[in-house]
Order: sequence, then structure tokens, then C-alpha cells
Amino acid sequence: MGRFASTASLYEHLRPPYPSEFFRSVAHKLGLTKQSSLIDLGTGPGLLALGFGPYVGRVVGVDPEPEMIEAARRAAAGAGRNITLIEGKAETLAPDIGSFDVVTIGRALHWMDRDLTLALLDRLVAHDGAIAICASFSATDGRNPWLDGYNEARRRWSAKLWEEAGRGTRTHRDLPAFFRGSSFQPAELVSIETSHLVGLHDLAKRTLTYSSSSPEALGENADAMLRDVGQHLAPFSRDGAIAETVVSTAQIVKR
Repeated sequence: MGRFASTASLYEHLRPPYPSEFFRSVAHKLGLTKQSSLIDLGTGPGLLALGFGPYVGRVVGVDPEPEMIEAARRAAAGAGRNITLIEGKAETLAPDIGSFDVVTIGRALHWMDRDLTLALLDRLVAHDGAIAICASFSATDGRNPWLDGYNEARRRWSAKLWEEAGRGTRTHRDLPAFFRGSSFQPAELVSIETSHLVGLHDLAKRTLTYSSSSPEALGENADAMLRDVGQHLAPFSRDGAIAETVVSTAQIVKR
């Protein structure tokens, strides 16, 4: 079982969402048209592939997790969208996959081998193409007053299990360092902020979408963690809902 196998049924609905304005803004910045092609590496349940779908003519999604590919297939069918889904690691894509006008990568770059990924991007990105490194996350500037305690509670339950399993920790990529020495350089940053209400129980269950605190990783401790997180969130709740400010970003990378 892969690290995200047990999160597939939760990931799509519980992670901070990408708003429609985000896809529209990035598509405009990149000049996408129905003649454009896009490949989404580490597509998960297809959030980026489906979000950018209306702005391009061809969409391919790649993910090593069978459960994520199936979740993306269901989401595409439900949205009436036609996307090609490939199960496997992005670094091992066949040479005949061709090139694309846009390569998108969401919450996946930190899991990818740098050297293999740079070599892959060099052949995937069309001559005048671009890479969009995307993320959507709770604002960390104090506008989500529940966030620090929420993260602390989640990590309190997951860190020990993660270390005992010998898996260590992974760090987020430093993009300038990641692309240093390659033919690519970070260019523009697109950032969109939105606010919405999220149910207290849904926000607590979001903790289960992270690899280190997934249902598979936590096992019998999952319910205890959810109670702990829920108790922290309760004072911030109004009628069972919590206000969240979300920042959605796309770092545009070009040759």
C-alpha cells in the first residue's frame, strides 16, 4: 500500500480547495487555449487536471497510487471531462509521451527525485512551454487563529509513529535551489486568496489526508487524534463551522 492509499477517499473534499478564480488567472497568465496540452504530475484525485481542463484541449494526469487514479477517474466522469490517466511514477514516464505546453505539479514535488525530475521536465516541457508548481493552503499570517494549535495537535500524534516507522521526515522544496543548474528558472508567482467556512468535523478529518497522519499510518490512534484536534477547534467554531482563509499559488517556471 502506498503512502496515500488510505487518503484517496478524503483528499479531494477535505484539502484546502483551489478556487475557480485561481484556474482562470493561471490560464490567462500562461495564455492557455484549446490548442494547449497539459500534463499534471502527481495528480492525486485530479484537482489540477480537472481545474485546468476547461482551458486546454488535452489533459494527462499521472500518479503512482492506484486509489488516487481511481478517484481522479470518478471525478472526471462526474464532471463530464475527458482526461487521460496514467498509473505510475512521473520519473518513469515513457519517452513517447511527447511534450506539453504546461506541466503542473501540485502537492507532489517534495516526493520527487530531483535529478530524474529535472531530466523528465526537460523533455516534457515544449520549447515555449512552462511549469506551474501549485499549492493551496491555509494562510499562516494569523488570519486562521486556529491553525498553529491544529498543526501542533496533528503532529503530536503523527511524529512519533512516523519516526518509529523509520520513515523520517521530508521537507518542502526550495524552488530556486531545485531548479539551479537546470534550463529552468522560477519566473512569476500567481497568488489568489479566498475565504470560506469549513465544518469543524471536516477540518478535523483533513488531518487524515496527510501521509504522516493518514488512517493507515495512525491505525487505532486515528479516532483519538480526531478527538484531540476537534477539542482544539471547538472554541473557534460558530454553529459547527470555522472560517478559513486559503491562499492558492502557482509558481510559474520557464526556460
